[in-house]
Amino acid sequence: MAGIYIHIPFCRQACHYCDFHFSTNLSKQDEMVDAIILELKEREDYLEEPVKTIYFGGGTPSLLKEVQLKKIMASLQDHYEIDNEAEITLEANPEDLTLDQANSIFDNGINRLSIGIQTFNSEKLNWMNRAHNSNQSISAYENARKVGFKNISLDLIYAIPDHNRKEWETDLATLSDLEPEHISLYGLTIEDKTVFGKWEREQKLIEVPEDEAAKQYLFAIDFLTSNGFIQYEVSNFGKAGFSSRHNNAYWNGVPYLGVGPGAHSFNSTSRRFNMRNNAQYLRALHKNEPYSETETLSKVQLVNEKILTQLRTNQGLLIEEIDQGLLINFMAHHDALIREMVSQNLVEIDNKHIRLKPHGFLVADEIALRLFFPE
Repeated sequence: MAGIYIHIPFCRQACHYCDFHFSTNLSKQDEMVDAIILELKEREDYLEEPVKTIYFGGGTPSLLKEVQLKKIMASLQDHYEIDNEAEITLEANPEDLTLDQANSIFDNGINRLSIGIQTFNSEKLNWMNRAHNSNQSISAYENARKVGFKNISLDLIYAIPDHNRKEWETDLATLSDLEPEHISLYGLTIEDKTVFGKWEREQKLIEVPEDEAAKQYLFAIDFLTSNGFIQYEVSNFGKAGFSSRHNNAYWNGVPYLGVGPGAHSFNSTSRRFNMRNNAQYLRALHKNEPYSETETLSKVQLVNEKILTQLRTNQGLLIEEIDQGLLINFMAHHDALIREMVSQNLVEIDNKHIRLKPHGFLVADEIALRLFFPE
């Protein structure tokens, strides 16, 4: 299998916490769609397998007009072998999901929505500079159901400053009561080049202490798993049969093509990075100039990436694959470190896998770094 990621780099306004690549100038949206279609055509030979997942991310893909989405979907069908049962996801903001827009998205072949709720507290949404309120979140979800979506993921943010534990528990309960198929949880991080980063430097914002963020995360794990969700990755929970196939492919090293400014691609041996500047990307596509860089990955890099991604999942790290990748005995090499992590209740071991326990999920990247092999 293979996947395709399409980056739609536009937003109505900038959320105060977001450092993803996007522009709030929507005047170039038609031109960007044409450039994305051109890149899809140029790179039709990048993937050698049938495409089983497609993901529209951003930015805000729900800003796409019907004609724009239709053109991109037609290009995908023209240039790629799309599996008949492909999972096709589009990220959406609640304010965009009117009944008409939800219906347009569904009618054009999208079969999975990922809706950015973030919190049901309208005051906090306004503080984060989100464009929607709590009522719009509920309406967006209901509209998606009305038009036929049977696979919906909802996002929540935890560790929001001055958002106390009771408010977090209310957010989770409200979300669970809606009965989505999938939930993603993200801890609020303060990035330097954002409004929140500026506020923190000016001492107008204090980040939630790590221990409180950890308590909110661990509570969410207990709450969601007791309500029928399976935690299949650090940040992701799904009802049985509804884990994100696209994201699972990332974590298991499946090749994927990334299209649009700032998108990444992976073909099992190298990684390709598109330029993040919208104007430069458009100019390069139209002038047939380079718009990406490629990094060939060494055996050690590929193994370390496998450690980083597989550890994030509930399946865990398959030890045999590491042994074969570097012709090394992984368990013997890291014996003392693994014993230490087991004693700290961070990981568990069976004959084939190392799996993170809930407290291990809190420091997943740190654990992976400690297990990396030197170049």
